[in-house]
Amino acid sequence: MDYAAAARYLISLGNEVRASASDSLHAAKLGLENITVLLDDMGRPQDAWPSVLIAGTNGKGSVAAMLEAILRASGLRTGLYTSPHLVEITERIRLDGCTISPHDFADLFNELHSRIESLLAAGRLRFHPTYFECLTAMAMQYFKQQKCGIVVLEVGMGGRLDATNTATPRVAVITQIDLDHERFLGNTIAAIAAEKAGIIKTGAVVVSTASHPDAARVIRKTAGEKNARLIEAWRAYTTEDVTSEDGCYRFRVSGPGGFSLPVVLALRGRHQVENSLAAIAASRELAAAGFPVSEASVQQGLSEVSWPGRLERIGKSPAVYLDGAHNPDGARALARFLEQEFAGRRILLVYGAMRDKAISEITEILFPRAACVILTQPNQPRATSPATLHELCSHLNPNISIEANPQKALAAAIAKSSPQDVVIVTGSLFLIGDIKQAYPQGIPPV
Repeated sequence: MDYAAAARYLISLGNEVRASASDSLHAAKLGLENITVLLDDMGRPQDAWPSVLIAGTNGKGSVAAMLEAILRASGLRTGLYTSPHLVEITERIRLDGCTISPHDFADLFNELHSRIESLLAAGRLRFHPTYFECLTAMAMQYFKQQKCGIVVLEVGMGGRLDATNTATPRVAVITQIDLDHERFLGNTIAAIAAEKAGIIKTGAVVVSTASHPDAARVIRKTAGEKNARLIEAWRAYTTEDVTSEDGCYRFRVSGPGGFSLPVVLALRGRHQVENSLAAIAASRELAAAGFPVSEASVQQGLSEVSWPGRLERIGKSPAVYLDGAHNPDGARALARFLEQEFAGRRILLVYGAMRDKAISEITEILFPRAACVILTQPNQPRATSPATLHELCSHLNPNISIEANPQKALAAAIAKSSPQDVVIVTGSLFLIGDIKQAYPQGIPPV
């Protein structure tokens, strides 16, 4: 199959969680049996390179991007595996900061597809691996083929039973934990933290920025049981002289052993300062383990990192930002950004969401801050209809309208705005992907 056919086949397997509707009772993403059989048959490519594994509810993708940028600035040949993608599936697999080519993606898929068919025929696989398991296996094989010096893996969901947890990382990282994916991970912070803490290996090093008391308690307990060394970055590292320009922060970070470093952070939002502490702490642990990570490479990586769809500005007049906030903690971070950067300015909000998200809580945080809200629908089967959104949250803002098409919804928001206003598109990374596909070069000034 060529790239387009390979992508279609993977999509036909279903969403991130299950392989297909007919297998919905069995082919759950949260389980390691299938992926272990598959990777073992492939010669365990995850053992061919050292890795860092990053779990968490919010910030794990940003931390992965920051850490990869630091390691690449150190001269290492890096692999980066993240999810979901925004526009093209190839975004999930990166080598030295560049997405995998469609040709290489197709080659990996064809090899994997043949192997899966053989394993199914032999009865060694109980079910066809899921969409996420297939992509994880392809990424791990690619990083082996490319002889990566280090690989940064972002957990898809949870941690304990996620396909990425087949790797044995040099450092495990756990970012902030909040309520999300409760159907699969549990409906309390402690239960979700237990799933995230499942990435902690015996005798390993773990860095955590999960400061919620319930989460911190679970992570400490798990680290103790696994005899793992825990660095609570939110306590061990501090920041001072914090200033911002255009939403990007510069500050001095201090940490154990007399560490002190001025940092300029390319990603927007005060929450990214906290995320950077996880990346800095992890990079220092890798340096202590013999990887060639210097303070200069930390500074360079953080000043150059890019992570699309997270407070990404795609227009200037009016200012247009894309932010994939899709749970309450993400909504609070976005609200803080608006308060800190745009106090007194008129905010126009374009919002769309998946059905399984905490829509009422998220909209209660964001909608009262907006001058007007346009409800839309991401191009995904799991998306909530704008009419349903309106029923749920029409009481939160007197100026709510509906435009189901995301591109038209953004155009409507821009038409209602003046050059001094701020337009925010948020609620779902799938929605962000729709907008980025419609405006690949950004939005020209009105």
